[in-house]
Amino acid sequence: MLLYNGQLVAETAALPLPNRGLYYNDGFFETMIWDQTGIRYLPQHLARMQRAAQALGLVLPPELDPDHLAATLGRLVAAQHAEAGPQRLRLQVWRAGAGLYTPTTTACEWLATIQAFTPQDGFIDQAAFATRLFTSYSPFSFCKGPNALTYVQAARERDQRGLGELILLSADGYVAETIAAGIGWIKEGTVYTPTEATGAVAGTRLAYLRTVAQRLGIAWQAGRFLPTEVLAAEAVFTANIAGIRLIRRIEEVSFGAAEHPLLLRLRAAE
Repeated sequence: MLLYNGQLVAETAALPLPNRGLYYNDGFFETMIWDQTGIRYLPQHLARMQRAAQALGLVLPPELDPDHLAATLGRLVAAQHAEAGPQRLRLQVWRAGAGLYTPTTTACEWLATIQAFTPQDGFIDQAAFATRLFTSYSPFSFCKGPNALTYVQAARERDQRGLGELILLSADGYVAETIAAGIGWIKEGTVYTPTEATGAVAGTRLAYLRTVAQRLGIAWQAGRFLPTEVLAAEAVFTANIAGIRLIRRIEEVSFGAAEHPLLLRLRAAE
């Protein structure tokens, strides 16, 4: 089943045209995990959705506001005839109406889809820095969707180079993110992550981990960092809703095979 503008419909349902999401990428998406407690990292997802709507000039419908989002998507979860277990939800939001580049409305249409969730927590054996693609900062680069083609092409570069992960840099050479996850590293008791000014997506898992770090009194620093600073770290990891993954090797630099004690503390306190 699909949930389209609040209505449960069959998976073979067709979306009417024109569709500004299809025509102009005029919208954004969120990917969330549903488990027995509800939506994981819900406050972080809500915050990014509201920021995205404001940045793109969209007005979210009541079903997607902070008071109703979990109940709305819960209807789709309840309609599944699958074994109990975590589910992966994708919420696609796009501007309603027609028009060419100039929008005619701030109203939204939306579609939610669901599939079984498969965690990704394994090690990344080999990563490297991208050579053909760069992130680009904009007023909406923090949300998921507007720059999707960059990540599609980055995934092609990763596979063509036979890598486990590709680390993207900003156009001015600062570390930004990986293809589908935020990146962080640990050195001398501090967690370091790139700032959104690099063009990186505002990752919900990293945002949540930062609140955990604050609660534990662990130093956390976001900023602009060069690749050499990552290569000098004690441990490097990626983080998204699917999992936290340690990187064992970047370019020619190897890191410890065991999980870093500080990261273990963050995991235990999640």
